[in-house]
Amino acid sequence: MTISQLRRSRPSPNVPARRSDPLVEFEQLQDQMGQIINAFFRDPLGTGAGQQPGWIPAADLEETDDAYIIELDVPGARRDDIAIELRDSEVRISGEIKQRERTGTLRRQTRRNGQFEYTVVLPGDVDAENVDAALHDGVLTVRLPKAAANHPRQIEIKQD
Repeated sequence: MTISQLRRSRPSPNVPARRSDPLVEFEQLQDQMGQIINAFFRDPLGTGAGQQPGWIPAADLEETDDAYIIELDVPGARRDDIAIELRDSEVRISGEIKQRERTGTLRRQTRRNGQFEYTVVLPGDVDAENVDAALHDGVLTVRLPKAAANHPRQIEIKQD
């Protein structure tokens, strides 16, 4: 059944007339489940250690012949609020997307804000001196050139 069919379908006679849209209820349930899962990963033992809430942004990791390229979705983040660290083959990108001030009552919020962190271990060594990063249209692109030893090399086969 498609979404439009769900919206057009009539409620059964056993359902009270004041019931809200089932799709809205499903979205609310999905939001609540997401909050429960996020809370578990912040504090899996339930110790209430007071850790800062955090989340992991959506990311792509691409490998080309000469580099690893990370694209991270951080809409609303400012360049000054993002830190990138490289240790051996591990890249850690952390930062904060600050919630903007509002004048009205916020009735629903699905945009992410607060502290975020993305960590990945790359499959090879990186030329740390030539790493660069750019933030454009809410996407952080980090280009990590491969170390010279990691570049593929064609080996010529000699005739006997």
